Amino acid sequence: MKYLLDRTDEKILNELKNNARISHAELSGQVNLSRNAVRVRIERLEREGFIKGYTIVSGEGLSSEALTTAMMFVYRHDRMRGGEVIHALRRIPEVVSCDVMTGDFDLLVRVESGDADRIRQIWQQISELPGVRDTLTAFALSSVIRK
Repeated sequence: MKYLLDRTDEKILNELKNNARISHAELSGQVNLSRNAVRVRIERLEREGFIKGYTIVSGEGLSSEALTTAMMFVYRHDRMRGGEVIHALRRIPEVVSCDVMTGDFDLLVRVESGDADRIRQIWQQISELPGVRDTLTAFALSSVIRK
């Protein structure tokens, strides 16, 4: 049976979205529960898949405006058995997302770095991966919506 969220769970998720580093003590005050009750609810939300992970958005002190962003469209030799390409992409820290796509290209890879030359190096690294047939790269001119 799938767990249903109540209003308190929704408040907890909202507070965590606003500030993932909020302490259990502070969060308990926001949602009117004890620290232990908040901890138990967070553990349940994790277990049930409402919280799938925690992340750090880093940029070595760079603001998001100072980051260079590139979208790389990756064409694999074999769509069905191209898992080694995805495995290699997971090991590149500047790869912030990778989506399997329908249509002409196979993967949409978002790369962010404070150094445009580093993106060129990553492009070269991805292009040389066994299993990659071709790539197409587009640089973002500006980011107008970022969540």
